[in-house]
Amino acid sequence: MTIIMRYFFEITYNGTSYHGWQNQPNAISVQQVVEDCMTKVFRKKISITGSGRTDTGVHCVQQFFHADVEMAFDEQQWIAKLNSILPRFIGIRSISSVKPEASARYDALDRTYEYKITRVKDPIMVGHTYYFFRELDIPTMERATALLIGEHDFQCFSKVHTDVNNFICNIKQARWNQKGDLLVLTITANRFLRGMVRSIVGTLLDVGSKKITIKQFQDILKSKDRKQAGVNVPPEALYLVHVKYPKSIFI
Repeated sequence: MTIIMRYFFEITYNGTSYHGWQNQPNAISVQQVVEDCMTKVFRKKISITGSGRTDTGVHCVQQFFHADVEMAFDEQQWIAKLNSILPRFIGIRSISSVKPEASARYDALDRTYEYKITRVKDPIMVGHTYYFFRELDIPTMERATALLIGEHDFQCFSKVHTDVNNFICNIKQARWNQKGDLLVLTITANRFLRGMVRSIVGTLLDVGSKKITIKQFQDILKSKDRKQAGVNVPPEALYLVHVKYPKSIFI
């Protein structure tokens, strides 16, 4: 009798060469590449479900996907096999057995992103950070950022014509940290809308460069109007860094 086991795969990738995570009909996605490699390794068509989508060019320090495999296997052996045929920009870090009903997407408790801005022009960091040369009032940006904490309707920061039931998200943390020449936003929420983090950063940079006030930022948040918010900053400085799950789903 064939025994089907469900596993969580921890994955990391450089998103430069890919049109996001999600499968697309006319572009190469991370999901497509991983499914093709897993199908070769397991010698059977494998479909995977990720913890969420990332946009074109976005990087990932930690993402999870689940897959059902008709065998029990040695995790380290299969990590080595998968990494030997995956492209150099994609890597599997760990494999964990989970309960049959566990979902990498729906069981995720929260997700954390970082957005990295360099204050000094650094050609080495091109493709990994956003160079913003204008002077910034960081304390004022921090006060505006604090307004994001809690449960709000974030429609103003979402791409239009997106297929969601609602725009309510619960932001659990949002803070700026200076790390040498880097200015990094760390933001954690139960869910994120398409383009949400990049739009938030663009609007906060408007605050920091004094194009808008904190009161105007607050009005934008309440407006539910994407046209009121700032531009989307480039995707290559955005990183999905952590996905949290309840311990109860793991075996």
